[in-house]
Order: sequence, then C-alpha cells, then structure tokens
Amino acid sequence: MKYVALLRGINIGGRNKIDMKMLKETFENAGMIDVVTYINSGNIIFTNDDMTKADLAIALEAAIFESFGLEIKVLIRSSTEIDNIMEHLPDHWMNDKSMKSDVLFLWEDIDDEAILESLKIRPEIDTIIYRPGVILSSVDRDNVEKSAITKIVGKSMYKHMTIRNVNTFRKIYNLMQEEK
Repeated sequence: MKYVALLRGINIGGRNKIDMKMLKETFENAGMIDVVTYINSGNIIFTNDDMTKADLAIALEAAIFESFGLEIKVLIRSSTEIDNIMEHLPDHWMNDKSMKSDVLFLWEDIDDEAILESLKIRPEIDTIIYRPGVILSSVDRDNVEKSAITKIVGKSMYKHMTIRNVNTFRKIYNLMQEEK
C-alpha cells in the first residue's frame, strides 16, 4: 500500500532540524520501500504492505527518535485517503498572492466535524470544508488576519494537526500518483 507520512513540526524556525536524505534512510531502515521525500517540512511517500497505519506511525516515530533524538509526531495517510481529499479540494483554491488555502490534517482524537464549531468560523471570511481526517480552508489574502483558522495556533487542538498548503498537498498527491 502507498502512504504519505506527514511529520509535525520539523525544520521550522531552526527547530527540530532533520536532513531529508538522512530521513529517507531512516524510513528505509525501518522497512519502508520506494521512499520519496518532498521539501523539508516532512512529507515522505513510501510503500509498506506489512503494517497498519497505526503501527506505521508508531514504528516511524520510534525510528525518527532513534536516528535524530527527536520526538516527532507522524500522521499516516493512505493513497486512497489522499485521493478522497483531492476529490473534495476545489480546483480554483490556490496558495498565492491573492488566496491562502490549506489542508489541515487531523489526528484521530480531534477528527470530528464538531471541531468546526470550536473554530468560530466567519463564513464571510473563511471557506471551510470538513472531510474525515481533514479540514480544507481557504481565505482571501486580504482577510488572513481576520480568519478563524489563523487563530488555532493558540488552541489545544493545534497540537493534534499538521498543516500543508494546497500547493504542497497537490504535489504530494501527484507524487503518490506517479508511484502507483
């Protein structure tokens, strides 16, 4: 099965530095096959037919700790889950000068549509789509400061998600398609 591992909080502001070449080797040493990394924010595509998603996350978190001495949370999504997200991501959403669009990947403990209520979304500012495992978010750049999504950083739920902009997400999707 083809998967993507999304690492939370690496190579940000000089903290939790991990070299992608070394990370690729760490994944290979942990038994992952066809390992491909994409940019320094911790996106690793790989194949594994022997473990469940939960077991993969545990094994990869342990391998990262062993290789780098860092406790990094790893979220695993299958190619089927990534395909499903892509089907619901509006084609016109971009991350550019006029629009900020993100995919917020949720850990299971907060993965519920009710999470939207706690975000206090402003429909005139934010466009939000919930799908199991993710929140898709878009806002005009002029309104980013007013967006409810930018305010999640200070909330406890923030530690239970990892965010990729739509450009990065689309590249991950394309890489996963190439590897099928």
